[in-house]
Amino acid sequence: MCVYLHNKTVIMMEIEDTPSATCELICQAIVNSEELGLNKQLAAQVFTLWMISPILEIQLKPYSKPYEMRQNWRNLIEKYGHASEGRMEKDEPKLVFQRNIFVTKQLEERIKDQKILELLYEECKYNVLNGRYPSEIAYLIMLGGIQAREELGPYNLQVHTTHFFREQQSKFLPAHVRKSPTWTWLPISSKSSAEVRLLEQFKRIPSTATNKKLMKKYLEYCWGLPFYGAAFFEGQIEEPVRGLISLLTHQDVPVLLAINPRGLYIIDDLNCQIVLGLRYEEFSWDCSKPSREDNPDCLPCLFVQFLVVENGARVSKMLQVFSRQATLMDTLITSYVSQVVSKSNDEVDNKMCESQSNSDNDNHNPPGGAAAPPYSANHAALSTKLSKLTLATFDDEGHCIGQMGSWSFSY
Repeated sequence: MCVYLHNKTVIMMEIEDTPSATCELICQAIVNSEELGLNKQLAAQVFTLWMISPILEIQLKPYSKPYEMRQNWRNLIEKYGHASEGRMEKDEPKLVFQRNIFVTKQLEERIKDQKILELLYEECKYNVLNGRYPSEIAYLIMLGGIQAREELGPYNLQVHTTHFFREQQSKFLPAHVRKSPTWTWLPISSKSSAEVRLLEQFKRIPSTATNKKLMKKYLEYCWGLPFYGAAFFEGQIEEPVRGLISLLTHQDVPVLLAINPRGLYIIDDLNCQIVLGLRYEEFSWDCSKPSREDNPDCLPCLFVQFLVVENGARVSKMLQVFSRQATLMDTLITSYVSQVVSKSNDEVDNKMCESQSNSDNDNHNPPGGAAAPPYSANHAALSTKLSKLTLATFDDEGHCIGQMGSWSFSY
């Protein structure tokens, strides 16, 4: 059995009774590996096994059996994958040892073990380079400079030229940041080009900077991203119709949905931009089966509803995301929301106990009135570009007062 790591390490494992081996058993064998030299207790908390292919990514449960999942992979990608028959035929999943999506960022930030930090850094780098962590161009170039310094060593005037970074920039920058390949034949680069800015960032890093500090700096930036550590799902949303020609030619926009303990984030997959970001306190959701299950082009939907202020009035907006992975998203959101509610209830209980204790000490009766709701609603979206979304609008009484796209045929 082969297990892959993001640092390009491949672990060849001999497991007795491979078909019956569980994810938990294999993870124990990995963290106990002398070759990796990981802090065993900490690594067992931070990492787990994923089955990953270009079509589908699934985090395994402790009792899951990778061998059985691999045998059933074709059925899984037919059910959850967005791909042609040809791609499905060629799809080959890998068993990957990577970050557990239920690990808290607070735990990560306390990690001192360098080998664990290196694995987290490599996974962050993978997400940045593949456009899964959208950021401003300047910050992505900063991260590219840090990565280049970690991999190439200190700046060398004879080696690290503009031409060098022009040829190598695909290793350090996401595709949407890099210079268009159609212009690579030109012998010059403008001052604002990605390769020039990458070189300048690379040169600014002190020669005394250690790889440990560079990796930590890279991680610290990524830890600050609201969608850090998310699981990613494929979907599509309707493109807003703008005029008659648009009505005839518009197509659905492919999106990535990033779901982590903080909330839900919808990423424009073509332009690598966040089009909607919501904390769990800010939205409600529902999942529905396709209206015609016998039609392969009719997809399940994830409905996301959130409040906004529009023309001075509070209204709710509803977005529908079409995806074969809608049920997977629904399950993960439900799990995270349960954790949020449980944590909020614990905090309320603790405050009530403190209040009761203080009241007893002061010989006062508890004040009357209902307690504040544990699950407060702050309805300001983290990131919204609503003009790019096809939405239905509802008033306070639940009446639909505005429709766009396919919503127009529903009311």
